[in-house]
Amino acid sequence: MNKATQERVQVMRLEDIMGDRFGRYSKYIIQDRALPDVRDGLKPVQRRILYAMYKDGNTYEKPFRKSAKTVGNVIGNYHPHGDSSVYDAMVRLSQDWKLREPLVQMHGNNGSIDGDPAAAMRYTEARLSAISGLLLKDIDKNLVDFVPNFDDSMTEPTVLPAFFPNLLVNGATGISAGYATDIPPHNLGEIIDAVIYRMNHKQCALDDILTFVQGPDFPTGAIIQGEQEIKKAYTTGKGRIVIRSKAEIEPVRGGREQIVVTEIPYEVNKANLVKKIDDLRIDKKVEGIMEVRDETDRNGLRIVIELKKDVKSEIVLNYLFKNTDLQISYNINMVAIHNKRPVLMGLMDLIDAYIQHQKEVVTNRSNFDLKRARERQHIVEGLIKMVSVLDEVVQIIRHSKDKADAKKNLIQAFGFSERQAEAIVMLQLYRLTNTDVTALEKENEELTKTIQELTAILSSETKLLKVIQDELKQVKKQFETPRRSVIQKHIQEIKIDETDMVVKEDVMVAITKDGYVKRTSLRSYNATKSDTSTMKEGDELVAKLQLDTLQTLVMFTNRGSFIYLPVFKLPEFKWKDIGQHVSNLVTMDSEEKIIAVHAVSNFKTEEYFFFTTASGMVKKTRLSDLEVTRYNRAMVAMSVKEDDELISVIRCTFMNDVIMVTKNGYLLKFSDDEITPTGLKAMGVKGIQLGSGDQLIKVVLASVNDEILLLTQRGNIKKLKVKDIALSTRNKKGCLGIKTIKSNPHQFVDCIKVLPKQEVSILTIDGITKLNTILKPVDLNSVGTNMVDAEVFKFVVEDIE
Repeated sequence: MNKATQERVQVMRLEDIMGDRFGRYSKYIIQDRALPDVRDGLKPVQRRILYAMYKDGNTYEKPFRKSAKTVGNVIGNYHPHGDSSVYDAMVRLSQDWKLREPLVQMHGNNGSIDGDPAAAMRYTEARLSAISGLLLKDIDKNLVDFVPNFDDSMTEPTVLPAFFPNLLVNGATGISAGYATDIPPHNLGEIIDAVIYRMNHKQCALDDILTFVQGPDFPTGAIIQGEQEIKKAYTTGKGRIVIRSKAEIEPVRGGREQIVVTEIPYEVNKANLVKKIDDLRIDKKVEGIMEVRDETDRNGLRIVIELKKDVKSEIVLNYLFKNTDLQISYNINMVAIHNKRPVLMGLMDLIDAYIQHQKEVVTNRSNFDLKRARERQHIVEGLIKMVSVLDEVVQIIRHSKDKADAKKNLIQAFGFSERQAEAIVMLQLYRLTNTDVTALEKENEELTKTIQELTAILSSETKLLKVIQDELKQVKKQFETPRRSVIQKHIQEIKIDETDMVVKEDVMVAITKDGYVKRTSLRSYNATKSDTSTMKEGDELVAKLQLDTLQTLVMFTNRGSFIYLPVFKLPEFKWKDIGQHVSNLVTMDSEEKIIAVHAVSNFKTEEYFFFTTASGMVKKTRLSDLEVTRYNRAMVAMSVKEDDELISVIRCTFMNDVIMVTKNGYLLKFSDDEITPTGLKAMGVKGIQLGSGDQLIKVVLASVNDEILLLTQRGNIKKLKVKDIALSTRNKKGCLGIKTIKSNPHQFVDCIKVLPKQEVSILTIDGITKLNTILKPVDLNSVGTNMVDAEVFKFVVEDIE
């Protein structure tokens, strides 16, 4: 490294370099990029676009010009950045769904509310809108400060005169380093009335201003809810309002209805909104929508949501308000550059800053006009004086050597000033033919009057404010439009009972032990040749039920959990499909198995669930305890020890005897009065004492006149009357219910309560054997009747007719 280079090297800490550079960058994007100026409501790129169009004569009373020419002028003279960023900013200034009063008029495709991009700048044409003329009016009269542009070849304004309060009328949105702004658009007439009132009542309160300004007025209309939030935002600069689409419910043929949306919230993409509503229909997140159509045309926005017959339209509409952008929250955050600093400002602060700007602008204009008037009056006085000595003046000019000599001679002869002499010698000869002293004297009088008026304005703040108010009134008269957004006092809370949106329909439901669930329409089920549900190898069916979509499934697992799942939430499949695992619908342990399923229509009944574990623990819990509002995960139905598991869940409505059956042939009967109803997380109480090597195989709830069937592994079946089993108390071993045999003893594998007209079969290793014989009750010591010569697993019970 040579010495010269070495002298230029600076040794600095990386943290210092990063902090310094990012600090400079942050200052730049805060002050000169992303945030609007409180005085004219424009960001630098917007201001440069408007000023470039003004300087190029591309104003509203002249023909349109290619947008590419304006973009080129902006980049070449004022804004050395990408052409796309300049063109995008220019397009936004022309979009009447983004700006309450568009500042640019554009011919051609300038985008759409569907988010479509504008045509390329070589195709579109643009010019300033009429109201933009007010932002730039009289800017050549030194009303605002000018600074050199990026290459010092010309100057540009630091702010525009802005003869209407553009920041509040058109709003602003932007994000910079550490700051963001979201200022909503307002109605021009309301804001001007508020500004004028504030000028006349300097001590007024915000409530006085709010008699003029109802709230934001979005170009897309819609309904704004939350008067208190609007007031809070106008007080502090921050607040959250709700914007709701304007929708009506219309009747259509066939006794059906449709929802018609004519206005949507500000800055919502209509195409995405329509797609979202249609996705809800396709995914069946909301029942009852038949079709969604976008019927928007040149007459205005129109989204039609056609509903099925007998669907509650208000409930569907509320669901769409809650789950789509038909209703949004808009966070007001009124940050603007004030005195070169980003400031969070309330409505009064914004109005005061605009009034101060207008006072400075009108003062500068008055000074400029006053100077011009005095200069012109001085010239006119010289011309009047010249008329009285016109022949002598002509004679002196004719005998002068040149222009400078003529001026010198006139000054010496008649006492003209330098400027008066310059004006006289510059007069064209034809002007001498009709130089009328009366016209000059009249002009002199008008100039004197103008000077007096301007002097009065500059010397009196009252007259200065009167000028500003008169001009604002003219703006209001010319450009005021009716309010588009409707203000509603309160934010309406949307409460939706999903069942209200469900169309009642009979369906077939299947649930397997491994947790696969499916819902099938009866039409699909009846069209299937086999009524056997398709399952994975090794899985088994826990429940096959015909239900309606308004019922609720309560599924219990071997770990004591329960899953609450409305039928309409079940995924719809063909009957021959396996279905979907329940873990896709609710969060649960992958190792858990479904052991019992119950369908509930009403949880407010005097019913109970009777729980039994493999170790003989029992518990009774009210059905109403299992009703929940949030069901995104499996919940505890009974606390079960690690080495235990839930094996039985029985639904009961009245007092019964509890009969517990063990593998080694023991029967224990006790009254369920001994078991007090407990909550979900309770562990329960001991029901039966199990001997060594014994295990509980079944629990039956039966009345004194009922009969039960007992099945052994050797294929024997015996029928017992419940009254023949001795009544005991819980936590006992019970009595032996089968004759003891030393060689190959009988062991119970299943037990059921016999119901009238109930068809019973036996599941064996060879398949299912139907039980045709009507058995007679026997005593406890009997081994029953042998029905099959095969290994036996359990009873198979058909549905009761």
